[in-house]
Amino acid sequence: MQFQNAAPEGAGKIRLDQVAAQSDGATAGSQIPGSPLRITLAFGKSGLEIDLPQGPSWQVLQLHGKAPLNDVPGALAAALDCPVGTPPLVDLARGKSTAAIAVCDITRPAPNPMTLPPLLDRLQQAGIARDGITIHIATGLHRAATAAEVNAILGPAIAANYHVLNHDAKDAASHVKLGATRSGTPVSIDREFVRADLHITLGFIEQHLMAGFSGGRKLIAPGLAGQDTIRVLHSPRFMREAAACEGSLEKNPLHAELIEIAAMARHDFMLDVALTKRREITGIFAGHGVKAHGAGVSFIRNSLLKSLPEPVDAAITTGAGYPLDLTFYQTIKGLTAAQHIVKPGGKILAFGECAEGIGSAAFRAELARLTSYEQYLKAIEAAPVAIDQWQLEKLAMAGRGRDILFYTPGISPHEVGGLSDRIFPTPETAIAAFLDGLPEDASIAVIPEGPYVFAQVTQGAAASTR
Repeated sequence: MQFQNAAPEGAGKIRLDQVAAQSDGATAGSQIPGSPLRITLAFGKSGLEIDLPQGPSWQVLQLHGKAPLNDVPGALAAALDCPVGTPPLVDLARGKSTAAIAVCDITRPAPNPMTLPPLLDRLQQAGIARDGITIHIATGLHRAATAAEVNAILGPAIAANYHVLNHDAKDAASHVKLGATRSGTPVSIDREFVRADLHITLGFIEQHLMAGFSGGRKLIAPGLAGQDTIRVLHSPRFMREAAACEGSLEKNPLHAELIEIAAMARHDFMLDVALTKRREITGIFAGHGVKAHGAGVSFIRNSLLKSLPEPVDAAITTGAGYPLDLTFYQTIKGLTAAQHIVKPGGKILAFGECAEGIGSAAFRAELARLTSYEQYLKAIEAAPVAIDQWQLEKLAMAGRGRDILFYTPGISPHEVGGLSDRIFPTPETAIAAFLDGLPEDASIAVIPEGPYVFAQVTQGAAASTR
């Protein structure tokens, strides 16, 4: 195996754009049985090229599907003026003085500089003055966005001319208590968002390791929720539900809880998009927080699902590159998505640059006390919920039935507790350890875009042991 060297003679050299051209949106990607493979993984800002040896049956699962929209401005205008389940945005905004817009933080590649301007134009057409509009960076419990990141999230012109707030889940005084859900979750939401006359979310839809799919209601909770609310939403009560996983909505109790919380916060309008692998807009969904989001989820399922007839022996995945693989915390999402297509007892190798290291101080503390997956799951089962334990809990749930390895150069083995022997210093050593013990003709999925690829086993044995 070689890293960034010439491929062995006869190797199948596969680039991300070539893979997309070789397969359609309803099936898995190209399969290269027995041949060596060179492929570029989404990794940091520039990608990572790796060579994979002859022998295994490499099956590339690539993010693709419908083509990008030819006329994005026209499609945005149509979505805002003929939304799903609500009057046009201008009509909703007319007669109101203030509006609050929740947007994703830097860890999500939402195309806000493209989608925000027509939305803002309609608010002002309806009579809401610029100084009556507040844009909220829906961080949840992530760190605040820097000034440079705010420019990237919104575009410099919007960042300079509108009131922008970083949400702070730990500041209790900046939240208002709205009561509790039917199941008892205490609900506190950003005070400035709630006090506005009109409440809007702006994001994009992809599979999500807990909520099934991102977008819509998730921009309000956990995006703008207080830490006491977030702790409950991310407690074992929800995290260990089999349906609280990627691609699951209908029986997902966390999804139901988020919808209820969003209604309590008066979620008036949403604008979400679906993206291609090049982050181009391929679908636009605007209107009612449940109905429009449902339309977006149906679009993802019908156009982007990669169907496998049976689980694979192992998978190589990623944190999807910048910005999602900035931390180990975020990189975990790639492997939890991959677990659903890997046989019990199989292997997963996750690549993530982790340029910002482990993640939050709270997550770093949780990781440091991990000795084994089973130990950790047992330790937190009945204990008070610690901030960021949920991401490690999801990793432990995936890892207790599979062998998980990492190439994450931004972190050191001594930082990851009991995972120290699963962190490898080079791509070559990680791949060698991954292949060790697998059958020579093992079926191995390669997922260059990690959690952005929506893949499921649709026939045969279920891949999950949860």
